[in-house]
Amino acid sequence: MAEDIEVPQYFVCPISLQIMKDPVTAITGITYDRESIEHWIFNAKNTTCPVTKLPLPKDSELTPNHTLRRLIQAWCIDNASHGVDRIPTPKQPLSKAQVVKLLKDFSKPQFQLNIIRKLELLATENEGNLKYMAEGGVSKTMLLFIVTCYKNGRVDGLEEALSVLHFVRIPPEELNHIFLANNQIIDSLTWVFSRKMKNQNAVNTHVMLVLKSIIQKASSSVLEILNPEFFRNISGVIRNGAITQQGTNAALQVMLDTCRCGSNRIKMVESGAVYELVELELGGAVLEKKTTELVLGVLFHLCSCAEGRAQFLDHKASIFVVSDRILKGSQAADDRAVLILYLVCKYSGNKMVLQEMLEFGVVKKLLMLIQVDCAPYLKEKAREILNSHPGEWKNSPCFHSGSVSGLELY
Repeated sequence: MAEDIEVPQYFVCPISLQIMKDPVTAITGITYDRESIEHWIFNAKNTTCPVTKLPLPKDSELTPNHTLRRLIQAWCIDNASHGVDRIPTPKQPLSKAQVVKLLKDFSKPQFQLNIIRKLELLATENEGNLKYMAEGGVSKTMLLFIVTCYKNGRVDGLEEALSVLHFVRIPPEELNHIFLANNQIIDSLTWVFSRKMKNQNAVNTHVMLVLKSIIQKASSSVLEILNPEFFRNISGVIRNGAITQQGTNAALQVMLDTCRCGSNRIKMVESGAVYELVELELGGAVLEKKTTELVLGVLFHLCSCAEGRAQFLDHKASIFVVSDRILKGSQAADDRAVLILYLVCKYSGNKMVLQEMLEFGVVKKLLMLIQVDCAPYLKEKAREILNSHPGEWKNSPCFHSGSVSGLELY
């Protein structure tokens, strides 16, 4: 578009600051481009109208502003010679009735693959479609389809069904009803990890994101019946690395959320999770700060039981990895790392372990933590660790005149 063309202000979306292609009016009376306001509404943090700051619920209707759209189209045609492109007539938005009709036809096996592909296209087309797909029961249908694939050992449509589930949120109120109706959903999802798929990393990531969504909303009764195979599968995916960074974070979040149930910690330890977590943090790739925080969060819970601490200490680099993450710019990582060291020191602090802590720089890091500007409770926890074994720490070159109580660095 030529720079000297002045666009009428009321043609411009208040969010994108671009000419509106599909103007719609919110319940607050402000008109936006559909794509921009739908993206705004579906962002969980946004609950108010961008212009008026009045409440804007997620389920509020967006009314097409046909008059404004025709004016914009006419203006674009009039200014075509100046390089202005004509905006196309927008597609009719998806309705809940259309979703219900699609799902009704889904009961016929010969239509299933085409319908799944159509649902995937609708899910990626725009965020407004996701609302009606969620309300229409798409997530339940996709979950039950995956269960059917699991029972029959088929993979056709699995990748697309998981992609749909990645986009369409599972309503929390539906989740427990779905579990009551079919208790094989989690087994079906983790079964996918063992299938050979064309886009394995993407598939594994989608499975993890779906599991994360399910586990976060699941009741304690669901968490209590997770079997050891579930945790072996999660650990296996982390070990094999056939997953994206987003998927890895989702897997770690799943582990963190399932730690709410104490018996799951033992199952995780038995699956080799502690070793895999240390290896992940020790790996050559530079991990996101969020990933490190999640790894340390899970390790803290697993080190709260004797079996977890034993597996932690079996890895020769575990103490080094944890202490190395202290004072790397994240208070959450500092918190979890110090708590892990506290548990190890308090409950498994034999002479060999304490010597390792000394050799790997734990004492030095804790002394540094006490002297920098950080949360008072972290300083206090560091002091507790240092004061718990003064006989072992006193020979550290970090202490002035062999004094532990002084906590002075050279």
